[in-house]
This record gives sequence, structure tokens and C-alpha cells, in this order.
Amino acid sequence: MQQQAGLHVFIVAGEESGDQLGFKLMRSLRARHPDIRFSGVGGHAMTGEGLMSLFPLDDIAVMGFTAVIGRLRTIIDRVHRTVDAAVAARPDILVIIDSPDFTHAVAKRVRKRLPDLPVVDYVSPSVWAWRPGRARKMRAYVDHVLALLPFEPAAHARLGGPQCSYVGHPLIERLAELRPASGERPALAEGAPATVLVLPGSRRSEVSRLMPVFRETLPLVEAASRRPLHWLMPVVPHLADEIEAAVATWPVKPQIVHGAAAKLAAFRQAHAALAASGTVTLELALSGVPMVVAYKVGWLESQVRHLLTVSTITLANLILGESAIPERLQWDCTPEKLAGTLAPLIEEGPERQAQLAALARLDAAMRIGDEAPSERAARIVLAVVGR
Repeated sequence: MQQQAGLHVFIVAGEESGDQLGFKLMRSLRARHPDIRFSGVGGHAMTGEGLMSLFPLDDIAVMGFTAVIGRLRTIIDRVHRTVDAAVAARPDILVIIDSPDFTHAVAKRVRKRLPDLPVVDYVSPSVWAWRPGRARKMRAYVDHVLALLPFEPAAHARLGGPQCSYVGHPLIERLAELRPASGERPALAEGAPATVLVLPGSRRSEVSRLMPVFRETLPLVEAASRRPLHWLMPVVPHLADEIEAAVATWPVKPQIVHGAAAKLAAFRQAHAALAASGTVTLELALSGVPMVVAYKVGWLESQVRHLLTVSTITLANLILGESAIPERLQWDCTPEKLAGTLAPLIEEGPERQAQLAALARLDAAMRIGDEAPSERAARIVLAVVGR
């Protein structure tokens, strides 16, 4: 491919997960095009790749309707500051990463002021799950979508969205870390102990809603189990202290696991999991850990469920096209129902075997070949610039 001279990429991430995607994309772009510079918005990982962020990600990294409303003035200010900076920079391309409430607000305004600037959206909004009309509207300000999930290009084509390419989920680069070595996950022999993960989430709001339910669930699972259970609870650093304080009062106390490496080790040892909905469920699925997915939201957020156009919110289920992983959501998210669903997964019975068989089909569904996701994403970004 012919090299463009002095390529300038304006790149905008809105939260930590986008920062992780962003730094890998920056690294892959630089490998393909050494004469490149970056400006925009990112976190610690992207700044480590040479980005001078316009402001800290903490200014805009909020989730949930009520949290967004509370920070609305700051978020609006940061949108305008980002747009002004992009227009002043006159880059060769704008790349927005996830966090559509923020990044799409930026892209729409930049497109109005720089109509010829190509725009790439890295991570598709969930147009296949709710508000499908967003796909067609995106065509006015997005030229190409880089999808993390294999069914998303077909969804955009069906809904009249922008051109969309599946580049692969970043987790497929980490299979060696997620999957157990020989003997690392012992077989579930009759009466042998089992390791069970408890994952209440990474955001304070979801943790505060799920922890009381999980507290009452664990004793019910213990009572139903025919084997000793070893409970592990990996925690995110910013919530570790309050989770530890809460668990200290639980009748069944999981062992708290700190740090990314220890979390991955726990995944490789685990036989089953009780997990909040989110990316962690795909991590568990790729690790081969049967699970039950739990989720509770506030009343305002719960009204969105009536607008959903899919029958499941679990990523592995969506990728496989089947409800292989059981979900207990909102009013169904009770200790009794969670325990009744989790307990059979800790035995070598039909429920466990059926879920393991489904999880084994994920690799084929998510395969992208020899390229890493960030490398494929970088190749498409440069192709869009070349057009």
C-alpha cells in the first residue's frame, strides 16, 4: 500500500474500554504508517502511545441515565471542546471509539463543519438490540463501522446503516490467558470441590444492586450442592474496598481476588460462575466457564427493556444465535432463581454439558484468521483515508 505522508488521526474514546481499543489501534496504525500523529481524547493507555488528551476520561466516563443527567453540563462542554479541537486540527480522519452518547455527538458536529472529513466508528452501537433507526441515521456522519461482533455487519446492512466490517473482538487475542492449561481446572469428580466465581460488576450502580442478591444466593447454592464449593470474587480496583467491607458480613464469604492476572487465573480454575451482564460474560464464555447471568437496573433504565428488539442481552448468546446461557434479569433476579439455575451447572449433568457444548462453538463464530483485531481495524482505517 502506498504510504500517505504525515498522516494525522483525530481519535476520540469515551471510557476505559475504548481507551484499551484505542491504544492498540494507535500502535497498529503506527506499525503500518510510521509517519503518523494523533490528537483527541483518551485515557492512560492512549496517552502512553503518545496522545495528549484534551481532558481526562473521568470527565465523560459515566453510565446510566441519572449519572449522565448529573454530569450533563460537563459532558456538553467536553463535546464542544472536542469538536472545536478537531475542526481546528484539520486531521486526515476522525476515529470515534464506542461511548456513542459522547462520540456520536462529536462526529455529527464535526461532519457539519468538515463535511469531507472521513469518519470511522470503532465499536458499533447496539442498533440490533434497540433503537434500530440509529443505523440509518449514522450514514449521515459515519463512513465505516468497525464491528466487534460477527453478526453486526449483517445487522447494519439489514437496517440501512453505514458500511460495516467485522474486525474481531479484542478478547480473541487473549485466549491463551483465558483458557486453562492441563490440570489448571480439575475435573468435577464425584464429591470433589468446585471453584465458583462471583462477579457483581464493574460499576458502582450495578454492584450496589446485585451484591445484596448475591449475598443471599450463595448459601442457597451451598445447601443444594453435593460437593464443597470454593467461592472467588474478582474485583475492580476502584470498588475493591467497599466490596470487601460488604462481603465481610456475608454468611458465605467469597475469597476476594485482586488484579488482572489473578482474575484471569481465577477464570482458568473456575467450574461455574454467577456474573453480572457485560463483557465479563464473554470472557467467561471464551474461558469455557458455564454461568448464569444476573442483572438489575433502576426503574428509569428498566423501561428501556420494553424497547429491546432481541430476546437476550448476553453477548455469547447473541453471537451463537441461541439462548445457551441462562439469564435472570430484573424481577427474575432473585436469590432463589439464581441458586436454582446455578446449582445444576456445578454438577456434570445435562445443564452443564449443554452449555459447555455451546461455548465450544464460539471460536468458529468469532474467527477472523491470522490478523489481530487491531491490525485489521488499522488496515481498514487507512483504506478509508485512501478513498
